[in-house]
Amino acid sequence: MSEIINRVANSSLVTINLEDFYRKEERVVFDIKDFLFQELVLKELDFRSALKSLDWGTYSNKLVAITCTADAIIPAWAFMLVSTYLTSNSVEHVIGDLSVLEQYLFEQAISKIDASLYKDKPVVVKGCSKFPVPSYAYGRLLTLVQPHAKSIMYGEPCSTVPLYKAPK
Repeated sequence: MSEIINRVANSSLVTINLEDFYRKEERVVFDIKDFLFQELVLKELDFRSALKSLDWGTYSNKLVAITCTADAIIPAWAFMLVSTYLTSNSVEHVIGDLSVLEQYLFEQAISKIDASLYKDKPVVVKGCSKFPVPSYAYGRLLTLVQPHAKSIMYGEPCSTVPLYKAPK
């Protein structure tokens, strides 16, 4: 009987698992709705006073999405004002909902990839993950890696869907 050879392990395939880029800090929403009069109107003086008296330490070591879930017209400066407090307290945040926060976090991580590591190599973008990976991250990764890779596939190394093959 012949020995079983793991051709996947012995190949030059490079696997990128976007799950590895998932940040594990707690995500929280700062909802301006909670500061509106009758969930409709932003009163500037009341809003400024409430923000000034807020314990911003509760946001330490968290990732914050600044949004408003009420059906109200909120001026851009209100989101920016909240941002100034979070920035002053060194809290990483975005203006937008949790999906915008995820896109931002993946963009930060993917932009640090050295794409030259994938030069002329077959790349597999791993498909399954325990953490949510936004579709944006897959597209962003492809735009970074494709100019360098020999080929790009999606899935698991033992069962992939071909996406791209560099012209010869």
